[in-house]
Amino acid sequence: MSNNSLLKQWRELAYGQEMRGKKGERFWGEYFVLEKEIYKGLLADPDNVVKGTVKELAEKYDLAVLYMVGFLDGINDSLKEPNPIEEMTEDTEVNLGFDIEKLYRNMVDCKADWLYELPEWDALLTEERRKELYKEQKASGTVVKDKKVGRNDPCPCGSGKKYKFCCGR
Repeated sequence: MSNNSLLKQWRELAYGQEMRGKKGERFWGEYFVLEKEIYKGLLADPDNVVKGTVKELAEKYDLAVLYMVGFLDGINDSLKEPNPIEEMTEDTEVNLGFDIEKLYRNMVDCKADWLYELPEWDALLTEERRKELYKEQKASGTVVKDKKVGRNDPCPCGSGKKYKFCCGR
């Protein structure tokens, strides 16, 4: 491997110029199938925290090391204890102990319906709870603008004066 960190190599491979168009579509299509299989296994047995070196996990899931790095990059924000992905090497010990609700929210945030619609979620979260988490995540990205204060409206500072004679000056 080169002197670049594994994470940097992954990001150059996955998001580089040559990944535009058909080549990128094929790459991501293949990656998402592999990713889905890993998540199926993790969600089927969430109490078993998968641990090992990056290389060992790549071998366990029959992936190239860089694909495993991509998976670790994607799941890192959902882990109870994030892995040191920035300086990761093949021999870095990592774990996949995830927070169930956080993982679901992050999948919704990434619009990864092929992951948050997996049947394995049925045993982990009720349909009602998944709907709540889905709505919470979607609402968290919604910007709500306050109603604009008119010149003749009462000042929001609570002085009792009209806005134009108080904070609107």
